[in-house]
Amino acid sequence: MTDFPAELTTGERIRMLRERQGKSRAVVAGLVGRSVEWLKKIETGERELRNVTLLNKLAQVLHVDNLSVLTGADVSFPVTDTGKLSHPAVPLIRDAMHTAAFQPAPATVATPEELRGRVEQAWLLWHTDRHQRTAVGAILPDLIRTAHATVRVVTGVQRRQAQAAMGDLYRLVQRMLAHICEPELYWIALDRARAAGEDADQPLSLALGAWTVSIGQRAAGFTEEAVRTAELGLDVIRPLLEDGKPEVVAAYGQLHLQIACSYGLDGQSGPAGRHLDEAGRAANRLPAGYWHPQSAFAESNVHVHAVSIAVGLAKPGEALMKADTIDPQTIGSLERRSRLLLDVAYSHHLKKETAAAVHYLGEAARLTPEGVRFVPGARALAVQLEKTAKGPLKASAVALSESLGVAA
Repeated sequence: MTDFPAELTTGERIRMLRERQGKSRAVVAGLVGRSVEWLKKIETGERELRNVTLLNKLAQVLHVDNLSVLTGADVSFPVTDTGKLSHPAVPLIRDAMHTAAFQPAPATVATPEELRGRVEQAWLLWHTDRHQRTAVGAILPDLIRTAHATVRVVTGVQRRQAQAAMGDLYRLVQRMLAHICEPELYWIALDRARAAGEDADQPLSLALGAWTVSIGQRAAGFTEEAVRTAELGLDVIRPLLEDGKPEVVAAYGQLHLQIACSYGLDGQSGPAGRHLDEAGRAANRLPAGYWHPQSAFAESNVHVHAVSIAVGLAKPGEALMKADTIDPQTIGSLERRSRLLLDVAYSHHLKKETAAAVHYLGEAARLTPEGVRFVPGARALAVQLEKTAKGPLKASAVALSESLGVAA
């Protein structure tokens, strides 16, 4: 099944595998959640496919155990199923999400201001605690119930304020649940964040809702939909830019970053670069030292995303050059700082520099153990490094895989 001439394109390899297995375009496209026309464009070379999520889905459908079979690339990545590793906090969060709306309100509830303050503190914990999922997961169930109780009790302007805080909360729940729960629960959190933003009747809250919906769409492999959603968010927030409020400018910039990442991970460097530049201009308008409490948007975060986009475009040399210009200490979010180190590790792996890849993946895991352990791509990279490391480096690669729970 893998005896392909080296010169075949990814689309040609997909077509040959599909035909050998007697599967129609309609069947394969349906199993990965895309249209027949989309798959036809991939197979005929009219559209290039670099989206790792979609490549992984196609590899599963076509019973391929390594993405290199589809791409023909020298560097291989093992195919994972859902790639999820659950967390002990999930059952209690699930229970709170399923029951909070139906439980009677307590005698006293938090005011919208108190609720907003607690949500802001939870977001700060997410960005600054080395074990962010454990720390945040411990407080989310009670915070979810508190938010629903407050929204039920208050009215008028206070209700809209409470809805805005609930939107901020469910965006954090969405971030918490990424990679560690069933897709249905993740999308419930995402949709509740969107709905709360809509009910808050506040443009900023609605724009942030568009940001998180776009994240979910991109993660599911729907690039065009992700871009369109983020563009709608920009339409909502753009009229407020003249006031120059940092949180508004940051939301505007983060939406551009989201579009840039969606294009970059889809292999479209031109539009990715344009939106990245616009995000940079937005970051330059922010007060010194400011970063957005939810998205961590700031000038440093723009640079971090530039590295991620270069990795997504399979340009590891460019990614490493961009990373060399970043002082990690300027990145307020430990999660974002860890992501930078992880992208540097990816880049060295793509350049077949195994020692450097092991080093930087280890640094990322030491900085935020849960920020690496619960990322499917990071675990897959650890598996591959364990396979390719030789000599004295082998022990370090094995120890790293063991720390992430994926040792052979």
